[in-house]
Amino acid sequence: MTDDGRAPAGDALTGLILTLFRANNLTLTWGDRMVAPLGLTSARWQMLGAIAFARRPRPVAWLARDLGANRQNVQRIVNELEKDGLVAFEPNPHHKRAHLVVLTDRGRQTYEEALRLYAPRAAALADGLAPEDIATARRVLDTLRARLEAEDAA
Repeated sequence: MTDDGRAPAGDALTGLILTLFRANNLTLTWGDRMVAPLGLTSARWQMLGAIAFARRPRPVAWLARDLGANRQNVQRIVNELEKDGLVAFEPNPHHKRAHLVVLTDRGRQTYEEALRLYAPRAAALADGLAPEDIATARRVLDTLRARLEAEDAA
């Protein structure tokens, strides 16, 4: 602790969090511009990815949990995607009202096209960064996320 009661690690974490806020805003803007020609935003693209990577179809509440997002926001985005023909709702054999969300063929094609746009841009951003440095940053962020989730659950 310093004389004013602040912990050096706490100050370092504050700097990291401020950088995360800035990087998050810039990343969302970058993603929005990249996928705009596909009729997507970063949020819609992220939702398509969550649906695409789920091992099986999930209801909105599960998608929200997987993303660490608000269920109402996820429902709004899923409804928009459904109106655009990118996702569909299927009956859920375990719950009458919580329909399962699935990609349509158009949704899968749109998501795959977003990945084709992303891959070269991600490679360009990563140019000059050591893979082990990226892995270290991810471990730190994963630990921070896990601690925040645990605190939220308490």
